[in-house]
Amino acid sequence: MGEPVSRAGVDEVAFEQLVAPYRRELLLHCYRILGSLQDAEEALQEALLSAWQGLARFEGRSSARTWLYRIATNRCLDQLRAAGRRAPMGEPLRSGSELPEPSRSSEVPWLQPFPDDLIDPAPGPDRVVESREAVSLAFVRALQVLPPRQRVVLLLRDVLAFRAAEVAAMLDTTEEAVTSALKRARATLAAQRPAEPPPPPRSAAEREVVEAWLAAFGAFDIPRLVALLTEDVWLRMPPLEFEYHGREAAERFFTAMHSPGRRRRFLHTRANDQPAFAVYQLDLATGVWHARGLFVLTLAGSLIQEVTRFEAGLLCRFGLPRTLTD
Repeated sequence: MGEPVSRAGVDEVAFEQLVAPYRRELLLHCYRILGSLQDAEEALQEALLSAWQGLARFEGRSSARTWLYRIATNRCLDQLRAAGRRAPMGEPLRSGSELPEPSRSSEVPWLQPFPDDLIDPAPGPDRVVESREAVSLAFVRALQVLPPRQRVVLLLRDVLAFRAAEVAAMLDTTEEAVTSALKRARATLAAQRPAEPPPPPRSAAEREVVEAWLAAFGAFDIPRLVALLTEDVWLRMPPLEFEYHGREAAERFFTAMHSPGRRRRFLHTRANDQPAFAVYQLDLATGVWHARGLFVLTLAGSLIQEVTRFEAGLLCRFGLPRTLTD
């Protein structure tokens, strides 16, 4: 998995050349552990600073990649131990009537999407080819429910294909402990996998579902919206904590949110290797279209398994504007 790092003195330019091939995958790794792009960026910066400060003590007994993953993983674990997770306050939803009772409160209100532009399109030869599932929003959310040690063990072993001995060394534990944690993590995640896989990314089948959803959403045709959902669909809106489960709950929510006469526009993007779009609503007084959120769709076959709405403040991460003008 790469060449050992030399113990000789390294200047800042050389250090950047050393870490540059791994920066994107390390950011994705931190994001998977923490579930928040903002937290992942902070953890990675601290990890790289720690790596720079500790470079002289590195003994070259592992590759640069393994060494960097050890530092980044432990920095994320430190961040999780430092304090309880607190999500930012969410903006209240603007609804036509009182919102229905939610199905439950979210366990992961700090969840954020990961822009596809930050996923390395051409990983190096020492990087394991990761499955689409390992980037998905559902996978990252499911990881957040695992205890931190189980979370990182599963990522290091099943996603990044480090050997048990390497993971044990990274976490200062035993191979037996790694194997035990991995077994428990796999069992938890297996129970949460969808029954039907999504269509291939960027395929005609995926586009057909998305375009049907946008047509229904643009007209706010509630029967058409509901017909495109699976029976066990989830509607989620982090950092707002309430969630709606099932078609009937989704229909009640859409009915409460309906406000006749609203005009909407959409801009396409992608997050977590899934279709996503920004929604803009027209202000009739000014003629300006204001962003109302970023939506990520999780597909299951030809239907939608999950609709996750994120707040408009995240649009800048996707290179999208907060307002549009005709």
